[in-house]
Amino acid sequence: MTRRLRIGALALTPIAAGMAGIFVGSVQVPPADLLAALFGGGSALASTIVELRVPRVLLAALVGGGLALAGATFQALLRNPLAEPYILGISGGAATGAVAVLALGLTTLGSWALPLAAFAGALLAILLVFGVAASADRRLDVRVLLLAGVVVGAFFSAAIAMILALAEARTVRSAVLWMMGSVAGASWSDVGVAAAYTLPAALILLGLARPLNLLSVGEESAAYLGADVESVKRTAYVVASLVTAAGVAVAGVIGFVGLVIPHALRLVVGSDHRVLLPLSLLVGATFLVLADLGARTLLGSTEIPIGVVTAFVGVPVFLVLLRRSMT
Repeated sequence: MTRRLRIGALALTPIAAGMAGIFVGSVQVPPADLLAALFGGGSALASTIVELRVPRVLLAALVGGGLALAGATFQALLRNPLAEPYILGISGGAATGAVAVLALGLTTLGSWALPLAAFAGALLAILLVFGVAASADRRLDVRVLLLAGVVVGAFFSAAIAMILALAEARTVRSAVLWMMGSVAGASWSDVGVAAAYTLPAALILLGLARPLNLLSVGEESAAYLGADVESVKRTAYVVASLVTAAGVAVAGVIGFVGLVIPHALRLVVGSDHRVLLPLSLLVGATFLVLADLGARTLLGSTEIPIGVVTAFVGVPVFLVLLRRSMT
């Protein structure tokens, strides 16, 4: 298969995954009935299932696409194919905000309290990492940025451990389940929040494809070829971090999407970010929709946290990809 055909086939995968996510589930309904329900007809059961599955599929697609796109961006920014969105402490900040809300019983304020706290925690992590890196080196050295992310992530991990140690067992279970990630109970408001961050951010990051290509050959060479290196690094970091924060806020901590998808695509279509970034968005969406489908069907009526599914799939796939890339 030629490179162009591979790209075309990968670009169409979200459509197939989305249809599978809508038509396949633990409750068996004739596909014709579900198709009719998509257009306002069908039985009451089919309409209910469509109302539950469509927002869930869309949310999984937006979160998965955003995480994969952020992963590809961080890998280009840090010039490290093993980098991923959560390496900069973003997930730790979001998880700390969510766990604090659960421990304090603030979820009674409304369904918005937990995602808002998670997003606020992620923003705090972004500001801390950026502030530490900028204070150490105004040119935003990517090595300092990486180290700052690791340190901030360790701090938030300690904060989570302290909160859980002091919390009741019921709160601990709720916090652990949230940190495993899930798109169950997805609402149209969740889809709206994810879309409001992911879609504009995707346009910005896709527009940085050429400068990121230049950065891959070194910052001095990129500057010589006309790239505004510092502006590109700051924009890429902030926008990719916000996409990650929005995904964590609405779906919890879901690992391996931003690590495995860009790494796998790089082996298939190459390292040109003009191709890699849009395909990461599309294939990341496909991967998380299918992972959610597996999470809600593999054990029948018992649902598996989606983060568990992505880890079970992502770990062996990544090991295979790592071995192939080293040979």
